[in-house]
Parts: sequence; structure tokens; C-alpha cells
Amino acid sequence: MLFRRILTIAALIVAGEMVFALPFHVPRFFRPSVLDAFSLTNTQLGDITAIYGITAMLSYFPGGALADRFSARKLLAFSLFATAAGGLYMATIPGVIGLAAVYGFWGITTIFLFWGALIRSTREWGGRFSQGRAFGILDSGRGLVAATAAFAAAILFTVAMPDEAALATDAERRAALRLVILTYSLFTAAAGLLAWFAIPESGDQALSRRNPLAGMLDVLRMPVLWAQALIIVCAYCFYKAGDNWSLYAQQVLGMREVDATRITAAGAYIRPIGALAAGFIADRYDSARTILALFALLFAVFVALTLMRPEFVGLTIIIGNVAVSLFAVFALRGVYFALLEETRTPRYVTGAAVGMVSVIGFTPEIFMGPIAGRILDATPGIGGHQDLFLFLAGVAVVGVLVVCWLMRLKRNISPGAPVSSGTD
Repeated sequence: MLFRRILTIAALIVAGEMVFALPFHVPRFFRPSVLDAFSLTNTQLGDITAIYGITAMLSYFPGGALADRFSARKLLAFSLFATAAGGLYMATIPGVIGLAAVYGFWGITTIFLFWGALIRSTREWGGRFSQGRAFGILDSGRGLVAATAAFAAAILFTVAMPDEAALATDAERRAALRLVILTYSLFTAAAGLLAWFAIPESGDQALSRRNPLAGMLDVLRMPVLWAQALIIVCAYCFYKAGDNWSLYAQQVLGMREVDATRITAAGAYIRPIGALAAGFIADRYDSARTILALFALLFAVFVALTLMRPEFVGLTIIIGNVAVSLFAVFALRGVYFALLEETRTPRYVTGAAVGMVSVIGFTPEIFMGPIAGRILDATPGIGGHQDLFLFLAGVAVVGVLVVCWLMRLKRNISPGAPVSSGTD
């Protein structure tokens, strides 16, 4: 029994990260190379990722309801195989239209068949009293998988590039990036096999009798879910802004392209620590209060980064603040879905609830890339990055206000209200 539980959460962890590796890891950890190899500006790349956000947004709600109806094992495995197939096309280094098309395709494969099934499976794994730990372990493990995969890809990228990366030809740069993309495609397909063999079928025999539409209507009438959705909006703005750290390291901190990639990949190792710590703290105290403290911390950090210049404060202090921001962002990701249990959301509508909060909560997939790209292009160099940091400080203030609203709504929920209904 214990081995089976460990194997299940391990499969969920690997699947939960590798399905997003191609659309997210490649532009995050290798952003300067992506811009050069595909001949893109920051604005163009932002617009392309926005297409992913649009198709993902259209997929969240129906996909969540689908997860309440069908086998998580089959949904997860198929979505991973389809996403890997998209990576094979990206490795051909298509033009702007082709790249936009594959990002739109990924918005469907990674969300419609995948996301609701992942969160529902994790909530079932955690049971009634270990939600913080369940989601903390999930995102912590995902962070470890992300960091390991990014580290391996960074090594391959370094080996494929000439010793003097700055002197690399366009053909050499494209070949190195193509190797990275193919490697991520292989990892994603392998995760699909693991999901197929390691994740058990749901023990709930009533899945086939549930009406997905009824669950969708139920969750729309729950104010706590609207508050949770807005919390995720704010948290995800910070996560999407992290796509620009390698560019910040190169343009502002003066690092070489390869070094910027390495330090950004190294920052991913903070994710397991932040998510796991937040999960245990949330179970010990309260998820909402934990999230409130994290938004306050992010406000302080981004105000500081807005005022800092490397020639005045030195690299160590700036990198330290960046590390703290990464810790807080990854901690938020580790606990915001634990609010489902804390707000006593019925388990039989978990997929629909996840779809509802996600379709709103992950809208930064649509607007954050274009906003960040335009801010950075409007004032090239350190000025653009400082303007972006100021914007993020404002997002943190909004996050604090929304958490306060959620805490007020929670006080109106009867302690005796059932967490689940139906067959649970």
C-alpha cells in the first residue's frame, strides 16, 4: 500500500511537470537563444505564448468537468504523448505562424485532457487532512523534476554550443536549441508511459453516472472559488514574469548567454524547497494566512528590486532578492489548490472547481507575456526590468486584498458543512 502511494505521487509529479516542459521550460531557461533561433522580439514571443493562454483558457472549464467523469490515468497519459508530438514539430524551427500554431495546440493538450485530472488525483491522494502536504509534495517534486530536466538540457545546450558562445553562428545556435527541444520531447513521452503504468484507475465507480454540466453550474455559485481564482491570477502573474529572469541576468547583470541560462536553471532548485515548506506550514497553520504572508513578502522584494542597480548594491544582494522572490512564488504554487479543502469544496465537483478557478486564475497566460514584453521593449535595458518589477509590486498588493476577502468568506462557512457529498 505504501509503495503504491509513493509510486502514484511520483508518477503525478513527473507527469505534472513534464507536460509543461516544452511550452514553458524552453522559453524560460533558454529565452535569449529562442529569440535568436526563431528570430523573435520579446513582444512576438509574448504574443505567441498568449495564444497558448487563449486555448488553455478555453480548455480549463470543460476539461475540469471531463476529469470528474473519466479515468485520470488515460487522460494524463494521452495528453503527455500528444504534447511530445508537438515538440517534434517545434524542433524543426518553424516560422512565427508555425510556432504560434504549436503553442495553441499545447494549450489544448496540456489543459483539456490533463489539468483537472492531475489536481483531482492529487486531492484524492492527500485525503481530508493532508491537502497542504499533498499539493506541496506535488509542486515540490515538480520543481525537482523541472530543475533536473533543465540542468540536463543546459548541459546538452552547452556541449552543443562552441566554446565561445558569443561567436556561435545562427546554424550552431539553432542546432543546440533543437537538441534541447528533442530532449524535452523524449522526457515528455517517457512521462506518458510512467503515467499509464503507475497511476491506478479511480476507485470511484460513480464517475460514469455524474453529469459534468451540473457540477459546472454548482461551482459557479460558490463565492470562495471566485476568490481563490483571483488569488491564482495574482500568484501566476509572478510565475509568468519569471520567464524574464534569464534576460534580466544577461541584460542587467551582464552575464554571458550560457551563464544566464545556467543561473536561471539553478534557480529552479528553489522550487522544491519553497513548495514543500509552504505545504507543511499550511497544514500546521492555515493556507490562506500562508498565502497572505507570501504576497506581503513579494511586495517587499519587488519594491526593493525596483530600486536596485548592480553598480550600487552588487550582484550578491540582487541575486539574493531574486532567490527570495522565487521561493515565495514557488511556495504560492505549492498551496493555492489546498484551499479547495480549506473552503470545504465538495469533492465530487473537484474537477469542475479546478476548471472554474483555473480558467480565471491562469489568465496571465494570455496577458502577462504581452504586458511584460511591451514593458521590456518600451524601455530597453535596466529601465524596462525596473518598470516590470514595479508592476509586480502592485500585483502583490492586489493579492493581499483578495486573500483578506477570502478569509472573510471562510468565516461565513459553517464548520459542520460537508466537505464532500454524493458517493464520497
